[in-house]
Amino acid sequence: MRMLRTMPMLRMLRIKRALLLLCAAAVLAGCAKSGEPSRAVATGKPDAQADEMLERESRASFDFFWQEANTDAGSAGYGLVADRAPGNPGLASVASTGFGLTALPIGAERRWIGHDEAQDRALGTIETLLSRAAKEHGFLYHFLNQADGTRASGSEVSVIDTAIAVNGALVAGVYFGGEVEAKAKQFAEQVEWPWFRDPANNQFYMGYSPEAGFSGHWDFYAEQLMMYILAAGSPTHPADGEMFYAFQRDTRAYGDGEPFIHSWFGSLFTHQFSHAWFDFRGYEDREGVDWWTNSVAASAASRQFAIDQSKAYRTLGPNAWGLTASDSPDGYNGLFGSPPSSLDDAQHRTDGTLAPAGALGSLPFTPEASLASHYMGKPALWGKYGLADAYNEETDPAWVDPDVIGIDKGITLLMIENYRSGRVWDWYMKSEYVQAGAKAIGLAATRRDSHD
Repeated sequence: MRMLRTMPMLRMLRIKRALLLLCAAAVLAGCAKSGEPSRAVATGKPDAQADEMLERESRASFDFFWQEANTDAGSAGYGLVADRAPGNPGLASVASTGFGLTALPIGAERRWIGHDEAQDRALGTIETLLSRAAKEHGFLYHFLNQADGTRASGSEVSVIDTAIAVNGALVAGVYFGGEVEAKAKQFAEQVEWPWFRDPANNQFYMGYSPEAGFSGHWDFYAEQLMMYILAAGSPTHPADGEMFYAFQRDTRAYGDGEPFIHSWFGSLFTHQFSHAWFDFRGYEDREGVDWWTNSVAASAASRQFAIDQSKAYRTLGPNAWGLTASDSPDGYNGLFGSPPSSLDDAQHRTDGTLAPAGALGSLPFTPEASLASHYMGKPALWGKYGLADAYNEETDPAWVDPDVIGIDKGITLLMIENYRSGRVWDWYMKSEYVQAGAKAIGLAATRRDSHD
């Protein structure tokens, strides 16, 4: 796996939880999971400023998914969500749409929108993905034209983006029930998972295009854990559950921190995305890996790296951390990350650019450190949809991204909600499809009270 999130239109492949008061110090040292197994992570309340930030950013992130979708009910692209805003109008992202489908139950539950209008949007969006959006063997193209759901120029068919869309549909189905649930089931079950599998190594390819065929492999740990759960759980087109153990798991530590299985570029989103839906607390896989504590350790390492780099980069520090793929002054960069990376710590990059989604996407893993992030004290970062995608204080003047990106707003919204209520985890873990997948890949509960 060599993940490259592409730039708009001609992009090819994307580079791709802890009691608050009682366990915060241990969390930063890579402690084990904490909190109720299927409830909010923290029992304490954040201080008023942090609570204000979470509410403000959560609501604004939801607004992105509500307002930057195709709202023309008569359109073939109804419900498709923009890849970013305000830049690159007309381009929809399948992953952004999957996060958007998950956002609808959050918005309805928090009464930011009415239940019926959220339900209608969910149903229409799933119908678009099921019946009109461009796909191959049930897999969607990474980018679609928002107006009609056709393939965007140069876009590849993406297994990871399809998985995110399926996750969103399953959450919406569990929450709304009825016709939404039926359509979500139909959408999930039409994905022909074995088609994207390379039998030579039992790994998923990264992408496919009609012009060039399959390309790349998910051969190294990243954000893809969700794919194996969905693939193995499919009642119609299942893929081998052994695929969960077929990618390379390189375990190393950063400095004096806890060792963990790291990703190729050390980009923090890779430790967050699958956890936004699947509640890994209280589970181990067949090889004894606790993926929850793995992400706790990765988040703590990312913060320590920012502290260590604070003399070189004034953007970074103990309250400004979380290097992850994001925009930068020079364009989108999927190599932003922290060590360990690759096999020799040579693949991660930083130029001082920081994305708020990095720390906020790790909120359930490192609550105290994430809540201490100093975004409320930087008014220039705030806009219509909350925090900008990224900023860089190394430039003169300081650079603030004019855009927000859907997948960064998505991981922020979902992880804030999981920290505050655990709802996304609760909804997703109720899916029979997900339960079947977890069993098929050998995830086993390590505590009797886990996920009761």
